Formats: sequence, structure tokens, C-alpha cells
Amino acid sequence: MTDKPKLTTTAGAPWPNNQDSVTAGERGPLLLQDYQLLEKLAHQNRERIPERTVHAKGWGAHGVLRITGDISRYTRAKALQPGAETPMLARFSTVAGEQGAADHERDVRGFALKFYTEEGNWDLVGNNTPVFFIRDGYKFPDFIHTQKRHPKTNMRSPTAMWDFWSLSPESLHQVTILMSDRGLPKSPMHMHGYGSHTYSLWNDAGERYWVKFHFKTQQGIETLSNAEAEEIIGRTREGYQEQLFNAIDQGDYPRWTMQIQVMPEKDAETCGFNPFDLTKVWPHGDFPLIDVGHFELNRNPENYFAEIETAAFSPSNVVPGISWSPDKMLQARIFSYADAHRYRLGTHYDQIPVNRPRCPVHHYHKDGEMNVYGGVKTGNPNAFYEPNSFNGPVEQRDAQEPPLRVSGDATRYDHRTGHDDYSQPRALYEKVMDQGARDRLHGNMGGALVGVPTEIVERWLGHLAQVHPDYVAGVRKVWQEKSRDAGYDPNGLPITGDTPHEAGDEQPHSPTIAAE
Repeated sequence: MTDKPKLTTTAGAPWPNNQDSVTAGERGPLLLQDYQLLEKLAHQNRERIPERTVHAKGWGAHGVLRITGDISRYTRAKALQPGAETPMLARFSTVAGEQGAADHERDVRGFALKFYTEEGNWDLVGNNTPVFFIRDGYKFPDFIHTQKRHPKTNMRSPTAMWDFWSLSPESLHQVTILMSDRGLPKSPMHMHGYGSHTYSLWNDAGERYWVKFHFKTQQGIETLSNAEAEEIIGRTREGYQEQLFNAIDQGDYPRWTMQIQVMPEKDAETCGFNPFDLTKVWPHGDFPLIDVGHFELNRNPENYFAEIETAAFSPSNVVPGISWSPDKMLQARIFSYADAHRYRLGTHYDQIPVNRPRCPVHHYHKDGEMNVYGGVKTGNPNAFYEPNSFNGPVEQRDAQEPPLRVSGDATRYDHRTGHDDYSQPRALYEKVMDQGARDRLHGNMGGALVGVPTEIVERWLGHLAQVHPDYVAGVRKVWQEKSRDAGYDPNGLPITGDTPHEAGDEQPHSPTIAAE
């Protein structure tokens, strides 16, 4: 029998007894001097940290990005040069549910990637959809409020969701995708990923290109119906975790093909739509997909908390050759994501091992929570500010990106006027979906509207009518039929009563919708 490791205190001292607390006699009270009892109880009280406000329920693994194509004309980023291999971490998630929510819910899936490049960490924080519900970060807190629990009932509120969406026609594109087949992926391995935002690449010549990132699953797209998902949830709430972990554990490593769409910088000025609008896609006919490489997930975390729960992804993390764009949602996320990590994990969240870059790190941030590495290591304690005369880290002017071309005065532009929010959902409905997919879309959306006040439903149906007559007719038919089956009259009122329910006073049934 091999010797077992010896139990110690957190300070390294031998721990003589982990079975019995110290008392004053056999039947006496506990003694305060039993520090290890106090340590165990106090530590247990602190074993949880605040969960993410959004994307709380997630699943992840380690892997590698391999570049097989040549996009060196567009970017100087070393991690994107031909033949480059970069270690990485991926985390997939649902948007709205808490940590204990079920995996198989109809919701947008987060698709967050961290690449540990030799020039620093590059984070690409996207979704499994190429668009989003809103185009201005000003509305993000409001949108998320509708996806969380009602302040009075502490239940999810379909009324709040559909009210917000019906008052925000820019959400049509994303809601159509959400209620379609792809709104419920079978597993993390069977969905595409997108950077979603417009980013930019820049090369050694100082030329900038706008770019969209795509990650196409090599396992194939597979989805579930609401009924199939409900059956799985009846067996397990951890279906995604089980599938991802077991696939990697068994050596069946999932892969995604990396592709990009590219737009020369000046072309954005004459583009027929706003290329920085997160509710829009770039037509592939105008901006064809370019193969870049692929990534593979091939190692499960040894400790989920340390490597997935404390992983911090932020679009603020870019490297030379990759940058941002005037996308208003992206600009807001550059701040909000990093700030969320400072709140949840501590001031120096980037020093947690899973977040720490694999390249040398030198900066002048001081003190605060999680400063576990003690700041810069210059060999001279006097080098704690910049500029200094004591060989402290200095700026790297050769990493400066080219200037971002912007024009216009600082003002608040109305993001609801002058935008076509119907053409792209129409193209998706007419040209991409076959009749079977349309019928399932009608069924999912019509069922999700049951119990929502009629005024809100009619407002939403008015938007669908501007997309396609079959769209509004199909959803209306399902909504009316399922409303009657659920005990509501055509006006959304309970047949057994004559008082409309208030917004937030949700009915006992809970249709599978965007929020968990």
C-alpha cells in the first residue's frame, strides 16, 4: 500500500484529527480554540462566489487553434499566421438561466474563446448566433432585466420578454433564430459559433479591414424540439455538461472550422447597410467566407471551478493585429465584461491561473483583491510607477494600431429610425427555411406567446406581418389554438375569469422560451 498524502492546515502544519471537534469533556461544549473546526465552517461559507449576471450556466474545455490558411495580408497577429498553433480555452453557456438551470433550454448559447498567444491573451466572446437582440449597449441592462426574474413573483416573465421585443423591432432577426430549430442545439458540439460583432484586423502596413469571425461545427448542426428537450430535462439538468465532458474524456475531440468575412475599411462608408449593426449579418454573396483554420477541444478541466467558473472572457482582450470597430454594442462590452470580472472575481482577476497570459506580463497595477503575484518583477522596488529611472517596463510604440476613421459630432443617434429591421428576417424566412422549419418556428413562437397580454401579442404580430404574410398567419394560428387549449380566450384572458392578469403575474404554466 502506497503512502497517502498527509493532511495539513492551509498553513502547511500537520492536521492530527479530521473526525472529532474539541470539547470540554465528553459531553462538554465546543471550544473556540478548535481553529480547524472554525476554519472548515468559515471556508464552507465562502466556497461560492457571485455567479455571472448573464451566461451563469456554462460548460468548457481546453484545446488548440491551428491556422492552416493564409490571411497574413489582413493581419499581423502572430496567432493568425500560417502554421501557428495556439493553446486555448472555450466556454459555452446559456444567457439567461442561473447556475442551477437546466442545460437544454431554448436560449441563445454563449460561445467564448480565450487564446493564449505569445503576444498576450486574445478573447473572442460571441454567441451561437451571428446577430443579437439589440444594437445599442444602452439597452443591454433593460433587455437582461426582461430575461431574469420578475421582482414581484420571482418567476420568469413572458410578458416582460415579449413586451420588450415587440417594442424593439431590431430584435426580430434574433428572435426568429431563437424560435427556429437552431434555438435549441442538441449539445455544445452541434452548434456553430460567431464573434457576432464586427471586429477589425490590421497588418504591418497599417491597413485596417473589418471582419466577422465564424466557427462552423465539424460535428454537424443537430437540434432538438421543445418536447425532446423537456424529456431530456426530466432525466438530467446537466445534459450539455455530460455530452461535452464524456466526448473529450473518450477521445472524441470536437472541432470547429474557423472562417472570416472581410470588408476593406473604406467599403463600410458605401455599404448598403450599417456593417457595425449587431442585428445584421453580412451577405455571404458579397463577403464570402475565407478559411483560416480550425480549433479542437481535447482536454477537460481538472477542476471545474478553478478553470471554468473563474475563467474571465472579455472583448477588451485583443493583441496586435486584431482590434475593435464602431459597433456600439461591442464598445459597451469592452468595459462591461472586464468590469463584471473585477466585481465577481476581484480587482486582479487576470492573475487567476486560467486567465493569466502565457507570455511575460509587465504592468503597474497595484494592490487590491487577488494580487497574488505581487505586481511587476523588475528587481528594483523603486520601479512602481511610469516613467521611472529604475528599469521598469516601458511602452511598445510598435504595437500601436492604425487610427480608427470616425466622423461626426458627439450626439445620441436614434437607433430605431432609419434602419431596415425586416429585410434580413424576411430573407432568413423565405430563402433559408424550408416549410418544415417554418412550421416549427410558428409552433415554437406561437406557443411561447400563450398567456401574454393580447395588446403585446398583436404588437409583435404586427412586426411579423412586415416580414412575411405566412409568418404572421402561422404564428397567429398556433397562438390562438394553443391559447384555447391552455384555457385562454382569443384576447389572452383566462376563460375561467374575467380580469386580465397583470404583467408579471404569470400563469402556472411556463412555455419554453428564450429565458430559462
